[in-house]
Amino acid sequence: MKRIFKTSLLAILLFSAGFVGAQTPKFGHIDMSALIQVMPERATAEKQFNDFQKELEDALGTMQNEFQKKYMEYVQKRDSMTATVRQMKEDDLNATNERIQTYQQSASQQVQAKQTELLKPVFDKAETAIKEVAKEKGLIYVFDMSTRVILYNSNESLDLLPLVKAKLGIK
Repeated sequence: MKRIFKTSLLAILLFSAGFVGAQTPKFGHIDMSALIQVMPERATAEKQFNDFQKELEDALGTMQNEFQKKYMEYVQKRDSMTATVRQMKEDDLNATNERIQTYQQSASQQVQAKQTELLKPVFDKAETAIKEVAKEKGLIYVFDMSTRVILYNSNESLDLLPLVKAKLGIK
């Protein structure tokens, strides 16, 4: 009887110890900004973005130069123009200025859309690698340290940055 009691007690203790161990939450953290900065895909996306942005800026510069030429010509000849010609030139200058403003707004939207388009695959790849490493390490939460939302970080949290960099083949 004592032997059955001891065996039962031992089994209960082992089971409850295993249950408590299974309930211990495992946390990890990563500096997502630091990861993105070292990814080679980010550099490629950044170059494409800068090229796209330069193309839009060059077009805007051309439009502004043309406007400046028209305006300088108008200022020089304004006094010798008839009222009708002067009004036509002013209307043309106003229309050109409006086109420039419309282009600036459109270009700004295009720049934001292009940045999102180019960086989305980089972030998706990083997030996929983080999820894979978290699953491999049995983590239930991973916090992004670049957002600086975490107020306390104990040593019990696993830093995933070196593991994710290794998974992505980044040194």
